[in-house]
Amino acid sequence: MRKFCTVVTALGVVLAAPACAPSTKSGGDKVTLTVLSWRPEDTAGYAKIFAPFEKSHPKIKVKFKPIKNTEYLTVLPTELKKATGGPDVVQLKPYGPIQSLISAGNLAPLDGQVDVSKWDPTVLQAAKGKQDGKLYGVPYAMQTLSVLYNKKIFADQQIQPPTTWAEFTAACDKLKKAGITPLSTSGLQPWVLAIDHQIFGATRYGGDDFAKAAMSGQKNFTDPDYTASLDVTAKLKPYYPDKVTAVDYPDAQTLFTSGKAAMYPGGSYEVGPFTQTNPDLQIGSFDAPPAPGAKVNHALTSGFVDGSYGVNAHSEHKTEAMELVKWMATPEFGQLYANTLKQISAVPGVTPGDPLLAQTYQGFKTHGATYMMVVDFGYGNPLGRDQEGEALQKMLGGTSAADAGKLVQKGISAWFKPSGG
Repeated sequence: MRKFCTVVTALGVVLAAPACAPSTKSGGDKVTLTVLSWRPEDTAGYAKIFAPFEKSHPKIKVKFKPIKNTEYLTVLPTELKKATGGPDVVQLKPYGPIQSLISAGNLAPLDGQVDVSKWDPTVLQAAKGKQDGKLYGVPYAMQTLSVLYNKKIFADQQIQPPTTWAEFTAACDKLKKAGITPLSTSGLQPWVLAIDHQIFGATRYGGDDFAKAAMSGQKNFTDPDYTASLDVTAKLKPYYPDKVTAVDYPDAQTLFTSGKAAMYPGGSYEVGPFTQTNPDLQIGSFDAPPAPGAKVNHALTSGFVDGSYGVNAHSEHKTEAMELVKWMATPEFGQLYANTLKQISAVPGVTPGDPLLAQTYQGFKTHGATYMMVVDFGYGNPLGRDQEGEALQKMLGGTSAADAGKLVQKGISAWFKPSGG
């Protein structure tokens, strides 16, 4: 039987009409907001996270739409410009990659709309326009970098988390002799090698002191301390998987979660997916000990802001989208995010629900270092992390550290101008 709904005309006449489609526009019965993301693995988690928001905003439904990570930045500009059906809220890469979206007018400024008065300015910097200084995203995660390790393998091999470089290499030698890959990493993905360098090489080049000197122009990437730090990382090749430059990122992850590798230099963002993949995996974490010749005589926990959520300037539901990102700046969202996805929330006052993440975050707060190739040198083409990773790829193939440093300097100097002083 055909259903009808009543329609009142401008003159007050009541008519019977075929069943009305539910409205998805502001002022209608219900608005569906599409949230675009590069993390398909978080789909089920976000359904739980958004449920309290939907309950407190009964006229808004949130749809999480993930796109493959490797395709996201290519697809995002087109998605933002869609006349209809485009995303309302989008996940944004931090620092440099957000700038082209801002200059194209694809993101709505959040200043005066979202309360970030209690936030650390260095956290907000990841989501600000380089030119206008306006805020275009609500940062959602902090990431720390350290060496994750398989506790069972360490116990079976009677290895303790190393506190000196000699202890670290001795542990690697013992694991290799036992037929276990000491360090699982991807040499095929430049950005992964750049993370390895930050973990193992930051103490050697001097941490934040070097980053400040490079920003001001007092030093550059041909500096002997920097090239020596590249060499520290490249000399770990005997402990990496065989034919490491052909090992893809997912393969490196699997090598660790399957128990075939004892250690995984990486970010805190891996903890949640690793434990989902293998719930029996017991993961520990330690900071790489100071490398030989280190300019910093204690271990460093490096970190950075991972990304933010912004509002599509062309959204058909901008008012409702702004309500969602306002909520994303609250402790309620932050704690849900931290607990559900096992991540470190960027929202002030939120504590990691996972003890391992609490440990690494505390390390960053007490003896932290900025991941300079993302935070300081991530605003041009090529990105600092990509240029550094490519230089390390060449080193794994036999290129000298000095030549690798020249390659990094050449790429970054193509767009970076020192601040002087």
